[in-house]
Amino acid sequence: MLSVIIPAYNEEAMLQKAARVIGGLLSGQNIPHELIFVDDGSKDRTWELIRAQAAEQPQVRGVHFSRNFGKEAAIMAGLAEADGDCCVVIDCDLQHPPEKILEMYDLWQQGYAIVEGRKSSRGKEDALHSIGAKGFYALISSATGIDMANASDFKLLDRQAVNVLLNMRERNAFFRALSSWIGFKTTYVEFDVREREAGITKWSPLSLVKYAVSNISSFSAAPMQIVTVLGVVMFLSSVILGGISLAQKIMGQALEGFTTVILILLFSSSLIMISLGIIGYYIARIYEEIKGRPRYIVAQRVKGACHEDRETV
Repeated sequence: MLSVIIPAYNEEAMLQKAARVIGGLLSGQNIPHELIFVDDGSKDRTWELIRAQAAEQPQVRGVHFSRNFGKEAAIMAGLAEADGDCCVVIDCDLQHPPEKILEMYDLWQQGYAIVEGRKSSRGKEDALHSIGAKGFYALISSATGIDMANASDFKLLDRQAVNVLLNMRERNAFFRALSSWIGFKTTYVEFDVREREAGITKWSPLSLVKYAVSNISSFSAAPMQIVTVLGVVMFLSSVILGGISLAQKIMGQALEGFTTVILILLFSSSLIMISLGIIGYYIARIYEEIKGRPRYIVAQRVKGACHEDRETV
């Protein structure tokens, strides 16, 4: 059976169409499947619509978070709920083309454990967003040693790969990178990002920056090396300036440059504060991990017969 995991946050405008299109596509190919919608604490009618779809379609299941925990948590919750032999993660807004699921499924049947969805084009986006995305993927690719320039959350995972991800204990998991890092026999399909048909994007520039910083720090210690680099810069600067001062002293020249001293102090103080900020951020992430709080809390579940229960995960 194929489990299709569909994270949703304030997607009342697209949810019914997503269920209809994806379900119809798989039913038309006689592929046994289940659709798992994960409502990430939506503030609109998303959960009501998921319940309605579950009443109409027996293959639809729903998970409702107690509050917004983020897309990464929603994906991991969907993987934990899935019963399928393989799982596909796809966005509810259908910017990931659903017909590519069939291609991924065929490749899985050929023996591939992971089928990545790679963006051949990113669709329409503003210049600032495009530059920011390229910078983020360049950083994360350098930090992980994995080419993630065109990576996406749209991918198929075999049950073995799903179990490996679920057994990872880290709370701040970066699904897009971890699913590549675990290895296994992997291939990819290319797709063009489609325009959103309804609703609006949930990603503001600030949320994208937070998402990038969080995922880079959760998957790599590369930013910590910035502290070392800044220390080397300060050391080299001190050697050069110290040499100049010593030479002036030997030659009997008056030591001048009060402005230079002030600038150096400001520069060095800034580097120290930046370094402390980076170290402090990682300490905060360690603090979050050792508290051992759950990745998410499930308030409700619904299955095909509208059976619901309440449970804390």
